[in-house]
Amino acid sequence: MRSFFVDISSLKVERMTLPPQESKHACRVLRMREGDTVAILNGRGEILEGTIEEANPKACKIVKQQYSHHAPDSHHTHIAIAPTKSNDRFEWFLEKATELGVHEITPLLCAHSERKKIKWERYQKVLTAAMKQSQRLYLPQLNPLTTFKDFISTVKGGFIAHCEDGPKNPLEETLRTNHPLILIGPEGDFSTEEIHLATDNSFKPITLGKTRLRTETAGIMACAITKLKFEKAND
Repeated sequence: MRSFFVDISSLKVERMTLPPQESKHACRVLRMREGDTVAILNGRGEILEGTIEEANPKACKIVKQQYSHHAPDSHHTHIAIAPTKSNDRFEWFLEKATELGVHEITPLLCAHSERKKIKWERYQKVLTAAMKQSQRLYLPQLNPLTTFKDFISTVKGGFIAHCEDGPKNPLEETLRTNHPLILIGPEGDFSTEEIHLATDNSFKPITLGKTRLRTETAGIMACAITKLKFEKAND
């Protein structure tokens, strides 16, 4: 069943109209017709299954078949990560992190960051597309770009992955909380000052493996480790 996204607070309706972009995708790109079944998501745990009543590429009308609401996960993975210089690589991270079940992403502006601005609206579209593709019912929260110092002053405790020498434990062995916050630095790594700020604020240094990972790969690795940890716990 094809999935479509509508950004509304509730899907408890008998009929609805898809927004123009989703209508165009359904009727012109996918060539869906009256009577075809669809799933409507709002990224808040709700799903409305229905049939196309009017296949209008500007305003596709849907009539309800059934509605359901699903509770959120009992865990919450938050990745705070410096966007990469290559925008494509960061979008790849956003897509794969969504597929792996990330719940919240905060782009960080660090001392060694090469990307100083982000395309928030574009990134939101990447997250939405990945949510639909992976059949997730909750859209990850994407926060504004925040400086490292401002961010670290608002949180306490978590994990920081960095490349400087010193004692570190593997994330999978250190992970105890079901609301992990994991810091991933830019291509040039966190600065020594940033590492000290984090550890002074109860962040534990962790390793994500024996090899040195690119920023976006480190973010994906952190998501994969937490996914395996919590899915195994819920089996």
